[in-house]
Amino acid sequence: MSGPSGLPARSLGKTNLVDEEDLVMARGVVYVHSTPAALAPHAEWAVMGVLGADSGISWQPQPAAPGTLRCDFTWTGEPGTGARLASAFRGWPKIRFEVTEDPSPGYEGERFASTPALGLYRAVTGVNGDILVGEDRLRAAVARAIAEGTDVALEIERLLGQPWDEELEPFRRAGEGAPVRVLHQVV
Repeated sequence: MSGPSGLPARSLGKTNLVDEEDLVMARGVVYVHSTPAALAPHAEWAVMGVLGADSGISWQPQPAAPGTLRCDFTWTGEPGTGARLASAFRGWPKIRFEVTEDPSPGYEGERFASTPALGLYRAVTGVNGDILVGEDRLRAAVARAIAEGTDVALEIERLLGQPWDEELEPFRRAGEGAPVRVLHQVV
């Protein structure tokens, strides 16, 4: 492509890379339900690494697990930020956490939950917050139940994250009424 002088047209640089109309932002919430106090700074560094900004997270004692801390905050960033936050926390198996990412134009929502006993759970969520289970995952759960001689209902509960919800519920209740901080991804 050439310009009016016959020379190659000059690029508009970085401003031409992303059309602001095409920029989709996502948002979500992080709940660190409990972490040993020694890991709290590491969790903050993980958040800073993903969001690119000082987190300023406010930690409170977690009454459901004396000697641990809890926090929660909302975030905004590019789609996929929820997965990056969950991956950053996953490196510390003693942290109980949940990360949600609301659906945004062109992207389904996601929910991540992790406990020391159960490990990491991931689910796709719809616009109303329901867990969406794909047909392949549902078929695999039914086949696993048949092969192992277990109850299909238990496999479906696992697909929906019920074991994680049951384990995290006492930690959620202990955090009710705590302040929430809003964080934004640096773009």
